[in-house]
Amino acid sequence: MIWQTICLGLMFQVILVFSDKDMQNLNLWPMPESVKYGNQSLYLSKDFHLTTEGSQYKDESGILKDGFTRLINVVTGNNVIEYDHIKVDESHLLHGIHVVILSKSDELQYDIDESYKLSIHPNGNPIYAYIEAPTVYGALHALQTFSQLCHFNIKARNIIVSQAPWTIIDRPRFPYRGLLIDTSRHYQPLRMIKKVIDSMAYAKLNVLHWHIVDRESFPLEITSFPKLWNGAYSLTERYTTAVAAEIVSYAKRRGINVLAELDVPGHAKSWGIGYPALWPSKTCQEPLDVSNDFTFKLIDGVLTDFSKIFKYRFVHLGGDEVDTSCWSSTPRIKKWLEQKGLNESQAYEYFVLKAQKIAASHGYEVINWEETFNHFGSKLDRKTVVHNWLGGGVAEQVVAAGLRCIVSNQDKWYLDHLDANWQGFYTNEPLTNITKPEQQKLVLGGEVCMWGETVDGSDIEQTIWPRAAAAAERLWTRADKLPKDPNEVALRLANFRCLLNQRGVAAAPVYGLGREAPLGAGSCYVQ
Repeated sequence: MIWQTICLGLMFQVILVFSDKDMQNLNLWPMPESVKYGNQSLYLSKDFHLTTEGSQYKDESGILKDGFTRLINVVTGNNVIEYDHIKVDESHLLHGIHVVILSKSDELQYDIDESYKLSIHPNGNPIYAYIEAPTVYGALHALQTFSQLCHFNIKARNIIVSQAPWTIIDRPRFPYRGLLIDTSRHYQPLRMIKKVIDSMAYAKLNVLHWHIVDRESFPLEITSFPKLWNGAYSLTERYTTAVAAEIVSYAKRRGINVLAELDVPGHAKSWGIGYPALWPSKTCQEPLDVSNDFTFKLIDGVLTDFSKIFKYRFVHLGGDEVDTSCWSSTPRIKKWLEQKGLNESQAYEYFVLKAQKIAASHGYEVINWEETFNHFGSKLDRKTVVHNWLGGGVAEQVVAAGLRCIVSNQDKWYLDHLDANWQGFYTNEPLTNITKPEQQKLVLGGEVCMWGETVDGSDIEQTIWPRAAAAAERLWTRADKLPKDPNEVALRLANFRCLLNQRGVAAAPVYGLGREAPLGAGSCYVQ
């Protein structure tokens, strides 16, 4: 079989195995779990192609084929290939990639197997790269890694794969590796959201946390309650249900889940533009009216519509920064609280738990911001995922209580903090002070957050990148493979930033803070 042939071939190849420090000199990002390489060079042939003989996966949806097409586009798109510029011996031509996928399914869901093995051994006739992966999404990661092995050779005017033979065995450290974008504070066009998704795939991030609505605007069409998007900034700054479905489909074909957020009961002033009954009063418009059955009927309707589009296991229900004073200062709500025997804090708990039950009725597991845990953690549904953001030390408290956690502490992983450098993103460890294996498993992973107050379509990419890439390696690569001094990876990160630029991503220079301009003339690789 294919892998038997490869193993036999290894007997005739010189494979160099380097230390973790030596591996830092490889221009791969994020760094794979295991890398072996040599000192030979191969050139992509003119008919470089994809084969899948022996694969259980039939690619009826075309996900793998599309991934291969994107691979060709990114490795050739920055240059004009002149295949006949020099004659290359057949023994140095790489004719294609043979992909074997073990699963027949292309379902994308939390905690699927994203591992892969990538081998390139110049002993075949003809020579192929080989990928084996349990799922098509592991194979997509392998194609991303392969793309970083490819470079334009100016003498040959062709794409070269140097340092062959290669054997790369890889898997992610955490199953949840997220990036939040916020389309309420500033509308992001569909084209830009797709560009963000593409760049996430380059760094092997796998969850787009879509913070769709907030107090400032409600840009999403909800067919059950069509007046909600009256809260959008304008008629053109809106997302139809078809656009939302397109974002989910586009992300899936790149191995990325879309986590939709409905932040309640706070952060919801814009909801009342279309439905004023959701406001406690015209002069006190947030949080949503806890005493009104219509509030929960509407949340149920929104989640009904969500369930038709957003197929990820989780939904985010927010729950942060809830100022409950409007409830006690509005006479009819104050009377309701007294009848129920609830104070403001208890009403906040009542609202969150009721919203959780509605989400569960639609098959969702709920993610809530950490305030819910801080206020009434023992009352939360035991399937709740607590999303840390206020600072360090929260994750260890959450997992000690037996709940799951996602880490996004704002002092390290908030991209809107423009004074935060990439070194801080790189060294932020999700498992700090969590040593028990059973508790470590409760940390699903982490997420960098691109809040939208100061970003729109003009500057979102350079605010995200390259700092998000620093966090991406922390979430992908085994902790024992990462250096304690982040400056040891600075040149490799600079190379990845240049790669992003070459692929049309407006990533800012590495040597600066958030979205700084280059300091002056110079090579991309030293900025």
